[in-house]
Amino acid sequence: MFDRLNFPQPWLSLVLFSTWQFLSDGISGASVVMGLLLAWIIPQITHGFWPERPAFVKVWRMPMFVLIVVWDILVASCKVAVLILNPRPPKPVFVNYPLQLEHPLAISLLASTISLTPGTVSADVSDDNKTLLIHALDAESEQEVIDAIHKRYEKPLMEMFR
Repeated sequence: MFDRLNFPQPWLSLVLFSTWQFLSDGISGASVVMGLLLAWIIPQITHGFWPERPAFVKVWRMPMFVLIVVWDILVASCKVAVLILNPRPPKPVFVNYPLQLEHPLAISLLASTISLTPGTVSADVSDDNKTLLIHALDAESEQEVIDAIHKRYEKPLMEMFR
């Protein structure tokens, strides 16, 4: 149905319509018409800015990935707090992380996830999208950071995007 109506981003349209209905003062004919109009016009205007759609193969893995990220954020927050209160100086390290992900959206999700986790930040992506520069606030070795990121974040993203 969405293809016949030329909705270039059907999920975005659905989110826009739902958000409009949530923010409007009750559901009425005018709010539904305006919501549909916005849900159609905004994706039409922004269509050129969107990359091609990734092939989500295992979408059902996303909730577990989100739970892992939230858990890691909580644990890392506590570790950073302990690190700040500890007299031992941190061992900061820059890591050149070799990417196995290929789709730009998947790489962006990985970089954002790393930056959301306290104590790490994604600093740069190479021009060929093969290396991600990461700064870790406290790490014993570069390989420790690489192994943790690959196991916790990149591997689940690879499963979702292939």
